[in-house]
Amino acid sequence: MGDRGERMMTFYPSIKHLHMAVALTSGGLFALRGAGLLLDQRWPRHALLRYLSYSVDTVLLTAALFLLTLLPAALFANGWLLVKVGLVVAYIALGTLAFQVGRGLRARATLWLLALLCFVQIYGIARTHDPLGWLLWL
Repeated sequence: MGDRGERMMTFYPSIKHLHMAVALTSGGLFALRGAGLLLDQRWPRHALLRYLSYSVDTVLLTAALFLLTLLPAALFANGWLLVKVGLVVAYIALGTLAFQVGRGLRARATLWLLALLCFVQIYGIARTHDPLGWLLWL
């Protein structure tokens, strides 16, 4: 790694901590908004809260892309990162479907819970650096 690469690596811990904090914020906002919608509240649909979620998710994605450029290629060898990205796609899709107007309460609750399970597993994979995440301990 060149001098520039070594200098960039000094930012890695800060970006990683930002990514972790924003990921937990994003998941928390999703969980709160979903619970509010399931309880038939109006506040989860407020534009300010939606834009806050979009902003948090933009920072999350940006930090993830920065980390991706800093990490060595060998990190991709065991597949944990690919599984994590696949679950992120599933989490986004399930969350989007859960918040769509016109779905029944049961369908929304099921989609919301499945999205939360994806989030928990994404976090587990990130913590263990293993494709099984929390399932590794079963």
